[in-house]
Amino acid sequence: MDAENARNFLRKLPLVEETMQWGENLVFWVGDKAVGGKMFAVLNLDADSWAVMSFSAGPERFHELLENEGVVPAPYMARIHWVALERWDAIPAAELQQLLRAAHERTYEKLPKRTKDVLALPPKDFQQLLKARKKLLATKARQEAAAKAAALEARKDAAKAKAAIAKTAKKVPKPAKQGSRSR
Repeated sequence: MDAENARNFLRKLPLVEETMQWGENLVFWVGDKAVGGKMFAVLNLDADSWAVMSFSAGPERFHELLENEGVVPAPYMARIHWVALERWDAIPAAELQQLLRAAHERTYEKLPKRTKDVLALPPKDFQQLLKARKKLLATKARQEAAAKAAALEARKDAAKAKAAIAKTAKKVPKPAKQGSRSR
């Protein structure tokens, strides 16, 4: 198997969405991430990378797969039982397809009922909902960016005010110390 064959196979699975993230990585999701989908496989298209693919192996097969030469725990994802292939021939193509299909099914089963209900909508309704959800997420992202920019500006203003106060305090003469009076 190679990247193109893996991509074609993954795209044929039901409810699969594909995004390009983290540089040259194709990420495959069960459902669109905008409506709560979850990723189940990642193809690394970067020629200089040490791994060609990562996917959810599940707790049942994780340790068994690691016994294969060229199969290693996936960085950052091993704790949730993901493995990475260092080369395409680490697992035979037919077995890899079975593993990817199982990863897809396992990920779908873990989706919340609400997300499954959204994914079961008729295509027209789903597209309308997806469009509205993406618009809402974009608006929320703009608002968060504006709030961060305002907070940063407020911190800068506070720092300037603090510096001005410190500068003014240096210019004000200190009152002369009065000696203690003894009786």
